[in-house]
Amino acid sequence: MNSERGPGQREPSADMQLQSESRALWLGLTCTLLGIVVGLIAFSSYRPGLAGTGSVAIYASVVAALAATAGSVLGYLTVLVRTQDWLLALSRYRQFLNAFALMIIHAAISAMAALITFRIFQDAFRGLTVDRYAASLMVGVCAGIAGYVALVSAARVTAQSLAALLAIFMATGVFISMLAAENPYWWHSMFSSLGTRDSGLTSFWTFNVTLVVSGLVLSTLTAFIVRNVALLAVMNDRFADVLGKPRARFIRPRPGVVRACLLGLGICVVSIGLVPVNVAPTMHAFIVRFAAGIIVVLLLGATLWLPGFPWVFHLLSFFCFLGLVGAALLWQPLEYYNLTAFELAVVGIVFGWLIVFIRTTAAALAVKTEELSDVLAAHQ
Repeated sequence: MNSERGPGQREPSADMQLQSESRALWLGLTCTLLGIVVGLIAFSSYRPGLAGTGSVAIYASVVAALAATAGSVLGYLTVLVRTQDWLLALSRYRQFLNAFALMIIHAAISAMAALITFRIFQDAFRGLTVDRYAASLMVGVCAGIAGYVALVSAARVTAQSLAALLAIFMATGVFISMLAAENPYWWHSMFSSLGTRDSGLTSFWTFNVTLVVSGLVLSTLTAFIVRNVALLAVMNDRFADVLGKPRARFIRPRPGVVRACLLGLGICVVSIGLVPVNVAPTMHAFIVRFAAGIIVVLLLGATLWLPGFPWVFHLLSFFCFLGLVGAALLWQPLEYYNLTAFELAVVGIVFGWLIVFIRTTAAALAVKTEELSDVLAAHQ
């Protein structure tokens, strides 16, 4: 049994999987040809470098982003909503936001991957330029890969895969922002300094857009996570009904609490990107502290609204909280490291806990489903 599946979710049929793969291949081929055409037109009068102004990287990133956009939309419409019916039960606003978030994150990852890849090769082969045909082929290949991967990825999105995409996107965006920072000693201050004009236009836009998009994607991820928690609550109630026991009233899965915390965290991430520290430092600091409070509520309250999880998960949540406290103490008053290192520690702890939480929720749902099936069979 696939632990990611439940009511309203089903595995794509063999025919659907074959059609999805066929669409992805056709899209990849089409995007490759279009990318080559774009390259032949763009590089008709000069030999471009691999990275920099007017380079292969610039055109490849744009075309790859467009190809990934098309792929993610096709994957969402042709497969995902047909295998996860619960997505269609959401409001039109939520459906649009989910599709938009998937589209943006696939496009952004594709563009960033192209920029970083060509930058690495340009640094390895300094001064290298390529002719019109080689450059066009590179653009086409990037577009083809982006379109193919995006369609396959969007068609098979789960909470686990979406969390992985979010982590990759955030890491890539922040890495590009660090590389583009005009002040090489930005890390003497804090991560938020990357989102200021002092770090340069590229760093400013990359960092803040990464945060805004990450917040939107977190809201989509919340829909997948909360649905599993809600299913756990339903399973617990049905389990109690079959056994003739009263339903739990206080210590029970609380999808509403999880939804409020995760959406609140997503809103905070978006707000941090929209309100740079140099524009409104007091407001920026308040948002960061509010996000920290939400994280503490999630970690310390897990035992109350996530019953049925293994005790080792609750122990991990408590140790993550202690890790946050320890990281804060190492920053102030011990001054073992600076604010940037503290922010890195917090992000690592929170993302690590979130990934374990997603996997544990899916596993707990699978176990509860099997237990309920066994009990129902025994009472028939």
